Amino acid sequence: MSTLLYIDTSGPDALIGISQGPQIIAIKQNSVSHSHAEFVQAGIQEMCKEVNIPLTAIDAVVVTLGPGSYTGLRVGLASAKGLAYALNKPLIGLSTLALLAKAAVRELTKDGNEQTFQDHQIFSMIDAKRMEVFGGVFDLSLQTLEAEKAYIIEDSLMSRLQDRGPLVCIGSGVAKTKELTQLPNFQSTRIIFLDHAYTLTDMLALALVKWGDKNFENLAYSSPSYLKEYYLKPLI
Repeated sequence: MSTLLYIDTSGPDALIGISQGPQIIAIKQNSVSHSHAEFVQAGIQEMCKEVNIPLTAIDAVVVTLGPGSYTGLRVGLASAKGLAYALNKPLIGLSTLALLAKAAVRELTKDGNEQTFQDHQIFSMIDAKRMEVFGGVFDLSLQTLEAEKAYIIEDSLMSRLQDRGPLVCIGSGVAKTKELTQLPNFQSTRIIFLDHAYTLTDMLALALVKWGDKNFENLAYSSPSYLKEYYLKPLI
């Protein structure tokens, strides 16, 4: 039975946790901005003590690779890499967009009505300012239909996606997508908006698949998935 350690600092809140087999046995969360680095290191030590599991008993470290907060992704991956290297354990990397898609599937099929949504696409979207999102499109089996990249939310994109089938939108980019669909010239009844986020349960589900497949990150070369270059405004 695998024991996995989780680190997610891709968004405003930081999350750490531990699972054994299919069960989550510990979770800690931090909502204080600019303190994720301190929280992760101290929180992991406290969490391991609380469940009486030494770090050396961890089988793998799981971390979100993004897209998400530039600073947060660097903090999370640096912490995860450091632990994996020190403990000589494998590193499992997860896409935040795939996690959002997993959360959407969980919500859509919670009443056992999977067949109803079999032809739906899931558009995972993370706000990237203006009318841009970091996005990816998946089917209900989480197979990629549209590559993860920066998308401009515009009428032509949404129309093109709907030509292939009904669309489920999830993530922090949903608000700006709703704004577009409410314009007078936009007509569609083929879009569902979900106000949900992924949880440690979704991380566990995807991590177990990668653990079973021995699909691990290269500690030397793994890097955050920013999807576009970071622009630092000049000081002068």
